[in-house]
Amino acid sequence: MRHTPHFLMTDVDEVKRLVTGNPWATIVSHTDAGIVASHYPFLLEAPGPDEDPDEIVLVSHVGRPDEVAHELGRHEVLVVVQGPHGYVSPAWYPPEQFVPTWNHVTAHLWGTPELLSDDENFRVLGELVDHFERVMPEPVSLEIDEETARRMAKGTVGIRIRITRFDARAKLSQNKAPEVVDRIIAGLRGDGPYASPALADEMERAHAARADDREER
Repeated sequence: MRHTPHFLMTDVDEVKRLVTGNPWATIVSHTDAGIVASHYPFLLEAPGPDEDPDEIVLVSHVGRPDEVAHELGRHEVLVVVQGPHGYVSPAWYPPEQFVPTWNHVTAHLWGTPELLSDDENFRVLGELVDHFERVMPEPVSLEIDEETARRMAKGTVGIRIRITRFDARAKLSQNKAPEVVDRIIAGLRGDGPYASPALADEMERAHAARADDREER
């Protein structure tokens, strides 16, 4: 990503929050055959009692033969997590500011995948289903028919990625005056063509945190 120090997101907990809220991610590999990209849901794996609580560990699965196409386990991969994003119109700026922009919250995370055993893969698959089903009125679980679920799971390969480094950005109009930020948020919460309540939420959260930091100083 473009080097923009004032938009850097360095707080590990904020990156974890981004992953949790936006689990559909892109995995990119630089293989002998060229660049390969796929899209899968990722979950954060909770640290064990003897593990670093600040470590970011992702778990997921790929459908066969993606593990071959990505050469998983042989080299580092990039996982791209995209949070709320959207066009910011200069209609929300003062007249002298006429250049639009695109606000976003994005993280690039690197690590070398570990291939999971069949049992671990099935456990992760179950956790993925349970994670997304928990908000349903009548959640469905793989335990409904474990034999069939295990048979279908053989078409997937589980992965664990311990993140060794990340580059995250929260570009949320931090370079704008408070009254302009308020207008942008109002525009994003409106009913216009570029309405984005989720992006408005991120902007409010970020600017509230900045205000708290200024007060503490």
